[in-house]
This record gives sequence, structure tokens and C-alpha cells, in this order.
Amino acid sequence: MSLLSVTDLRLTFGGVTAIDGLTFSVDEAEIVSVIGPNGAGKTSAFNCVTGFYRPTAGRITLRGKDLPGLRPSAVAALGVARTFQNLRLFGELSVLDNVRAGSHLWLRQSVFDALLHTPRYRRSERECTEQAHHWLDFVGLRGDRYGQARNLPYGEQRRTEIARALARKPDLLLLDEPAAGLNHGEKAEMLDLIRRIQALGVAIVLIEHDMGLVMEVSERVVVLNFGREIADGRPEDVRRNPAVIEAYLGGDITAEERGTAEERDTTQTGSDADA
Repeated sequence: MSLLSVTDLRLTFGGVTAIDGLTFSVDEAEIVSVIGPNGAGKTSAFNCVTGFYRPTAGRITLRGKDLPGLRPSAVAALGVARTFQNLRLFGELSVLDNVRAGSHLWLRQSVFDALLHTPRYRRSERECTEQAHHWLDFVGLRGDRYGQARNLPYGEQRRTEIARALARKPDLLLLDEPAAGLNHGEKAEMLDLIRRIQALGVAIVLIEHDMGLVMEVSERVVVLNFGREIADGRPEDVRRNPAVIEAYLGGDITAEERGTAEERDTTQTGSDADA
């Protein structure tokens, strides 16, 4: 059984179809990238998986359990964590407290414990802080952990958001454009971080515009265009798929253009494609 299974997913907003028949699966500790031009429905698919949107039709299961209809908090409790295309940190809280907030799903304390600061509360808080430091070390945060999160450089804020997601101890991590806005060196570090997360046994679904990173780190790639799935396969196969090339370049693709696109995709590691 796959960890995550998405079958014939459909999502409409009034007369607008955002997702039209998306089907893919993710195995344990697998890295799958979902790519496509702007407006293809990638983030909408993430929102359906995590409970922010309720699909119009189709099925989403995590280890066989249906997810549609569950609140985002319930989906998270089942082992799903995510980051966002636009950072969602608590800017006025410290970096450390942002990551501590990700631990609330497994904290063993009650309202009674918190009010009276019982021994169980103090033990739980110490463990929470230790875990926050652990994950900040893991992602390689270099900035001040005790200052406000909004004062960190952009790349460090990205690391903090990933650390917070990992603090939930997920089985499935959804990363929405983790390399956006990063320089070449930071993207190389992000690629290494994604591989180290996988080594923990965490499955990853990645939305990313940087085709160099996608092709290097992914085991499978799913391609969307105008809400419809047009390819699903190994990176080397998807890269040469005529429908994928046409979706990115537009219009009728000649043999010469197809060869140029493939060559560019192979050589421009680290470049940002207009997806």
C-alpha cells in the first residue's frame, strides 16, 4: 500500500476547474515532485491533501485512511506536515518558539498541567525545547534562535519553516517551492537538506520551479497543465516527454526546439524555469 494515494482528484471553484482528474501516489520515504506552469493546480492539490480545500470529487488516502473532510489539524495529527509558498512564520515570536510551536501535536500535557506548571508540564517543555534545537541544528540554521523570526534573512526563514514542519515528526512532508528566492549556494544546501530528510524515512512531495533541483532530487515527477495531469514518471522520461515540453514552451514543438529544451534542462542545473 502506498503512503499517499490521490485518485481522480477534482477541484472546482464555481465555473473554474483548478484540478481535473489528478492521480498519483507516494511510497514510504519517496521523493515525488509536482511541477507545471503557473496556475496548473499544484498548490491547490497540496491544499486538498492537507485539508485546507475539500475536493469536488476523487479520493485522497493516507495509509488507506480517507483525508477529505478532515480538518487540517486532524490531517497533521495523522503524520502530514507542510511548508507554504509564502512563508507562514510567526514573525514576532522567536525562531526557537516558532519551531517549538510545531511540537504541539505530540506534547504530553493538559490544560491543568500548563496552569499549575506540574512536573509533567516542565518535562514536556524541556523536551519541546530540546527538539526545537535539534531540528534547527538539522536544517543548518545559522541565525539567532532567540530573536524574532521576521529579522532572519529570507533563506534562514525558509530553514526555520522546514524545521517547524519536521518538529511535527511527519511521515509525509509537503514542500511548496522551498528553493524560491534562494541563491545558487543556498539551493545546493536545500537539495542536500531534502536528501537528509528523506534519509530519516520521511516521504516528500515537492512543488518547485527550479528544474535543475527537481531533476536531480526527484525519484518521480508528476506534471500538471491547466489542472490536468500530462505526465508521471522518472525524471529522465518526463524531461523528454513532448507534452511536457509543449506545456512549458507553448505552441507546436519542432524537433529542433525539443532538442534545445532537453539540452537546456540538462545543463542549467540550479536555474529557475518559468513554471
